[in-house]
Parts: sequence; structure tokens; C-alpha cells
Amino acid sequence: MSGQLAGRVVLVTRPGSQGASLARLLRGLGAEAMEAPTIAVEGPDPGGDLDDAIRDAARGRFAWTVFTSGAGVRAWFERAEALGVGPPASAVAAVGEVTADSLRARDVRPSLVPAEFTTEALAAAFPEGAGRVLLARADLATADLEEALRAKGWDPARVDAYRVRLAEALPASVAYALRDGRVDAVTFTSPSTVEGFVRLADGPRPPAVCIGPVTSEAARRAGFEVAAEAAPHTEEGLVDALVGALGHG
Repeated sequence: MSGQLAGRVVLVTRPGSQGASLARLLRGLGAEAMEAPTIAVEGPDPGGDLDDAIRDAARGRFAWTVFTSGAGVRAWFERAEALGVGPPASAVAAVGEVTADSLRARDVRPSLVPAEFTTEALAAAFPEGAGRVLLARADLATADLEEALRAKGWDPARVDAYRVRLAEALPASVAYALRDGRVDAVTFTSPSTVEGFVRLADGPRPPAVCIGPVTSEAARRAGFEVAAEAAPHTEEGLVDALVGALGHG
């Protein structure tokens, strides 16, 4: 097998189709990419707070609507389609180009996309103002973004667009590879993927390659050596970081 990552064993902790996509990219570079989702993403229950927020946003009851992940965009528009409701009648902000592209694919043009793909950068780039700002977020996300917007004069309202649940077990093949010390690196794409891994994995921890600074900090707190961090904070940036840390040539 040839490629920049030939012979390297890399764990992919991202769940679902996103994890499968990352694994395919790594296999294309010769790596043995083992899918080891440490979290699961669940959509909202029909008739809940997200439905109310979608209706209110379409009626223009917010000055801004903020999306911080592609998962939030997907959850939002799946429910909006089921409800027969249009897009937000407000300015729209996205945390990064991946999230922004997910909005553009649905004919929504974000007005604000920070140069650095983090919620901290989004908060810094957000203008001062007054009015209600709706944030469609994961249930486990911190309140830092809301607090930053409140400090700029806005009235933030948060709705959980999706739920993050920790996985119950790692695949047996992954557990064996960890036990035998065959894993060269583990990839993390959020603090929750770090938390899920720590709960499920025993034994020595391989070096971590992380998608951004918040995830890197979570990994360090959990006792990982962070071998590399993606720049930009995207799937492609994560692959480049892995090549830089583990690649041949």
C-alpha cells in the first residue's frame, strides 16, 4: 500500500457520515482508518422548542439566526421542511465555511462567517447591537457564545437543534488495536468526542490530532499529547495535520 499515511493506524471518533467521509480520505492516503465513533448525534423531537424557534425565525422575530455546525443546519432544515416553514427572515451567521456551505446549499446566504472557524472567532466578529439573536446549538455546547453576545448588547435565545449522546462501546477491533498499541493517532473533532473516548477506552492513549483549539484544550486536559491541530479547522485541515504529524516524506 502506498500513500503519505501508508502503514499508519488512525482512529476516527467522529460519528455518522462525517466520520465515514474522514475515514475515506485517510484510506485514500494509505492509512488504516478505523471508525470508532465516541458520540452519537440525535435529532430533536417533533413539536418541541426547535419547531417554535423555526416558526418564530421565519416570522422575523429575531435580528440574527446563528448556526454553529453543519449538524445544526441539517436538523433545522429537516424540521423546517416537515413544518412547511421557510428559512429565517433575519441576518444569518455561520461559525465556518463548512457550516456556511451547508446553508448556501439550502439557498441561505450567511451575512457573517469569521475567518477562523471557531465560536470564539464568531463572537469576536459579531457586531455590537440590540435585538434578539437565536442560536441553534447542540445540547452540550457551552454558554460562552451567548455570554459574549450579551456583552455586545444583544439578547441571545438558545435552542437545542440536536442532542449529543456518548457512545456505549468502542468496536471490538478498535479496542484490540488500542490494547496492542497499534494506534498511531486518534482524531478528535469536538470536546464531546474526547469525553466519549476517555469513558470508553482503557490503556495508553495515542497522540491526538484535533480539529481546533477548543478540542485540543479538551484533549490536553484529558491527558493526551496533541501531536497536531488542523488549520483551517475543517476535515481537510485535519487530514493535512495528520499528514504533517505522521506522513512519510
